[in-house]
Amino acid sequence: MKVNLAYGDGYVTVELPKDRLTVIEPLDSPGLPDERAAVFDALDNPITVAPLREVAGSDGKICIVFTDITRATPNERLIPWLMEYLSDVDPERITLLNALGTHRPNTKEELEKMLTPAVVEQYQVINHEPENPAALVQVGQMRNGTQALLNKHLVEADIRIITGFIEPHFFAGFSGGPKGIIPGVAGLDTVISNHGAENVGHPDANFGITEGNPLWEELRDIALKPGPSFLLNVALNNKRRITGVFAGDLIEAHKAGTEFVRASAMQKVEAPFDIVITTNSGYPLDLNLYQGVKGMRAAERIVKKGGTIILAAECREGVPTDSHMDKFLRSVASPEEALEKLHTPGFTWPEQWEVHMQALVQQKAEVLLYSSLPDELVTAAHLKPCKNIEEYVRNKLDELGPSATLAVLPQGPLTIPYCAGA
Repeated sequence: MKVNLAYGDGYVTVELPKDRLTVIEPLDSPGLPDERAAVFDALDNPITVAPLREVAGSDGKICIVFTDITRATPNERLIPWLMEYLSDVDPERITLLNALGTHRPNTKEELEKMLTPAVVEQYQVINHEPENPAALVQVGQMRNGTQALLNKHLVEADIRIITGFIEPHFFAGFSGGPKGIIPGVAGLDTVISNHGAENVGHPDANFGITEGNPLWEELRDIALKPGPSFLLNVALNNKRRITGVFAGDLIEAHKAGTEFVRASAMQKVEAPFDIVITTNSGYPLDLNLYQGVKGMRAAERIVKKGGTIILAAECREGVPTDSHMDKFLRSVASPEEALEKLHTPGFTWPEQWEVHMQALVQQKAEVLLYSSLPDELVTAAHLKPCKNIEEYVRNKLDELGPSATLAVLPQGPLTIPYCAGA
């Protein structure tokens, strides 16, 4: 049976034995017939707050937060429509803030591709600076006493508009909502505090869980510190078409969106599998290995203890090489040593959460990577290179015998698989 695995800008097609195979995907949701009209309607009829046109009509500074190049948000449509909706507002009042989190800044060319050249030319567009004290303002404290720092443009704005899209998230439950503020426009130390080993390792820090998830609940509490924010989030299908629009109160609109996404993303299986092939949903989500941990985590939910995960992720930008993640992985001899370090009192490392998640997955299963990366980078990341998925699966099934089972998540973490009874 031929299966298309989301990979880079397209697909990798693999031939797999049909009699052993279970393909697990989100329910197929058609795109809205008129996306622009749906966005305008949601802005005019938001959840639990006044229409955005009324809110924005008053004087004062407006800060619009948008997701960076590593996210699949259709910014090139969503942001121009939002600016059209706000066309009566003086452009001098508006700042567009790129929610990089702890990622690299996006170039002017990338911003023009993401937002359109017209938006970049007409409005002030800036990258968040998570390590620049002058760009941050304290809004309180994290649970461990670390300063809660957010971008000053967001905090000092009279009106905050948070845009993005909602998908299952491997330790925050779902993306979107308060994540647009933290980690989106938070200080590095603030993000490290929230994404620390205690929170990330909590059993409820997992796909599909928000309430009761200590990591998400802290995100929510800090995101509310500057005052109310207006949310504009969308749900997408695998063609990046908008399937739902959720606007209004930051928390209530996000809750409506997560329930919408949950209905299509949650997929039950009867028992775990010996081999699980997964992806990271293709470009831009498989831009680098840092993002690829999400695909591993989705597969880990339904793989047998001691089983095998194969991740297909292009990683055109590398790990990234010489990143915090790359340096951490090279500093340890094994995933087990990484976990020991992470649980050492007082130990912190920028962007440690990706290494933490990878190591937890590797406690359960062997992980192979099919990618564009050279073998040296793959092995330095404590993963095994996979040059030919079909050949590896065929040989592994022969080794395991006729009762061995195989599952595929062609869209990776856009699906939340779970075992019956879990």
